[in-house]
Amino acid sequence: MAFFVKNMISNQVKNLGFGGGSEEKKEEGGTTDPAAAQGMTREEYEEYQKQMIEEKIERDAAFTQKKGERACLRVHLREKYRLPKSEMDETQIQLAGDDVDVPEDLRKMVDEDQEEEEDKDSILGQLQNLQNMDLDTIKEKAQATFTEIKQSAEQKCSVM
Repeated sequence: MAFFVKNMISNQVKNLGFGGGSEEKKEEGGTTDPAAAQGMTREEYEEYQKQMIEEKIERDAAFTQKKGERACLRVHLREKYRLPKSEMDETQIQLAGDDVDVPEDLRKMVDEDQEEEEDKDSILGQLQNLQNMDLDTIKEKAQATFTEIKQSAEQKCSVM
């Protein structure tokens, strides 16, 4: 592989005009083999091309999978917060193959957040919040509310 990279770099430098004059004349002739232009044999060039295509396919598949996972996460968030659906997300999920799901790390985070919200919304969660509050604070809030209601009632009613 290092041989391929070395030859490719040297050929690129030659193509910039820093190479020998004999190769420039050969290119002007017009009948050059792409493998020879890369400094490889025909078999090496075909193997290199095949490897490049396979790597590109793998990268494209991984990219499509990531796009599908992101779209899936957006769909879950839209459902959670009751936002309108997006056709683009549905299309990306279908392109990635319908077996796409939210990545494990994100699923754990979402599940933890959902559990926290459920705990806060439940009666036990509200009771725990009351236990965490200071009793004096509750009394002060109640007294302030009572005083506020009394003052607004006095302003509205002249009999009192």
